[in-house]
Amino acid sequence: MGVALALAGLAVSACGGRAITGGAAGESQVVMLPPIGRDLLVYAVTPALEKDTIGEERPDEGLGTIKSGKWQATLGGYTQQRYSQSLGFKPHTKITIVNLSHSITHTLDVVSEIKGPPAHFPANPKLSIPAKGHGLFQSGYASGPIKPGKSVTVTLVKAGTYLIGCAFHYHQGMHDVIVIAPHAAPGQQATPPPRSTATPTSRSSYGP
Repeated sequence: MGVALALAGLAVSACGGRAITGGAAGESQVVMLPPIGRDLLVYAVTPALEKDTIGEERPDEGLGTIKSGKWQATLGGYTQQRYSQSLGFKPHTKITIVNLSHSITHTLDVVSEIKGPPAHFPANPKLSIPAKGHGLFQSGYASGPIKPGKSVTVTLVKAGTYLIGCAFHYHQGMHDVIVIAPHAAPGQQATPPPRSTATPTSRSSYGP
């Protein structure tokens, strides 16, 4: 008979597991960790994202992608809850950008400011790897490299609609929309993606 062991407070990034239940911001999530031996299954309860937090991760790492009818684009790599979604915050909010990955460095760069839908992501934007903007989110902002499990803070100083992306993984679907407005809210979440079993052929294609 299998034995289940509940471990509270372990982070997803520390174990490489993915959430299998839970969801809304502020609620806990349950993660199934790799089995230990043949008859020991391990589960960990992890906290959901805190309020005013953006979680980032490559879509195929676990966040998935969503085809947004509103934005007429495929969004991925950023969330305020559990899976990829368009983002929405009030102006002047101080937010935390946290890298959810357990092994890969990411960034959050402003690609451009747009007037509204549709969201046309440029094919080859020039995104900054070094940090820019002195912690103030607006056109030209770049978080700089955020290592796995680490975070940076930024203040949303200017209302508007922005395209964002990762300087390392933009072409792997890590680009999104963020709306900064008094009544802005995050959009519908992606469905859980299938877990990949492929082994990367080159680390350089997956960023630092």
